[in-house]
Amino acid sequence: AAFISIQAFPALLDLPQDLEVSAVSCGSRHTAIVTRGGELYTWGWGKYGQLGHGNNISSDQARRVEHLVSKGLWVEEVVCGPWTTYIRV
Repeated sequence: AAFISIQAFPALLDLPQDLEVSAVSCGSRHTAIVTRGGELYTWGWGKYGQLGHGNNISSDQARRVEHLVSKGLWVEEVVCGPWTTYIRV
């Protein structure tokens, strides 16, 4: 089982330098961002598939949701619930 750090204080996020974040939302134990280019990145607790990577694996590293890219979908907005992630394309 992966260890996911739950922090009650801000932490630096390691994203590629050319990305500009336009929106962010936090769930109970996961976070999602939308870039100005319409890509969705998620990280945190993924037990219920809320990270959108097609599995239930947790991750401390922000990862792009490749399924949206492969479908040619651009994300405009993201809202995280306790164990869910909703997007508007």
